[in-house]
Amino acid sequence: MEIACFDDLLAAARAQPEPQRLLMVFAAAECEPDANAAQRAAHAAGEGGVLRPLMCVDKDPTELVDFAALKSEAAQAGPPWTLMFAAALAGHIDATEVQRVLDLLVQRVETGELGGLIPFNTAGDAVHLAR
Repeated sequence: MEIACFDDLLAAARAQPEPQRLLMVFAAAECEPDANAAQRAAHAAGEGGVLRPLMCVDKDPTELVDFAALKSEAAQAGPPWTLMFAAALAGHIDATEVQRVLDLLVQRVETGELGGLIPFNTAGDAVHLAR
């Protein structure tokens, strides 16, 4: 199944035979403090910069109505974000393991190791990040 938007991911998670947990890291795209003028212009145009994780959460797919509800909840819980990175865990996972994986995902976003994560923009659309 192709995941074009967050609601596609939500539907896919709900359709799995095993229970799923959606793990999400919300991040801001920021311009590096030592960026030159060209890099600042590119960042202002929506390209380049660095990712700074702001908050993370895990959700049972049945707890979410759709992306709009998640976006509203995120707006109430924390600062404005640029990208949200999502992954899923299958099976019966305890809270300790969920937290360990969330911490790992935050670290991966900080270091740019984004393999296996699906980035979504603030409209809920899956995006491709160029290196």
